[in-house]
Amino acid sequence: QVQFVESGGGLVQPGGSLRLSCVASGSMFSSYHMAWYRQAPGNQRELVADITSRGTTDYVDSAKGRFTISRDNAKNTVYLQMNSLEPDDTAVYYCNLRFVFYSWGQGTQVTVSS
Repeated sequence: QVQFVESGGGLVQPGGSLRLSCVASGSMFSSYHMAWYRQAPGNQRELVADITSRGTTDYVDSAKGRFTISRDNAKNTVYLQMNSLEPDDTAVYYCNLRFVFYSWGQGTQVTVSS
């Protein structure tokens, strides 16, 4: 079983930036196709961005040009750099594998508000 610990969220004004981190347990991280997801109040959890084991990235339309996903396999960590944040980005952000899920972590709250 792989465990995830997300961090880096907070309260930020519209137009601001945050960098989220997610540390995964275990020794197989470098082989995982990883992703960031988010869940806003009253909504289902949705995909935000993903990164393959080789470093190929993909983003949902709302994240393109604003968010950057990256990984550091030596640290078992996946990152999400979020720029030009908007109130609609307010959600709890989670990481997990892209297609086959392990148990979800506690997530990290991102609130975009003036």
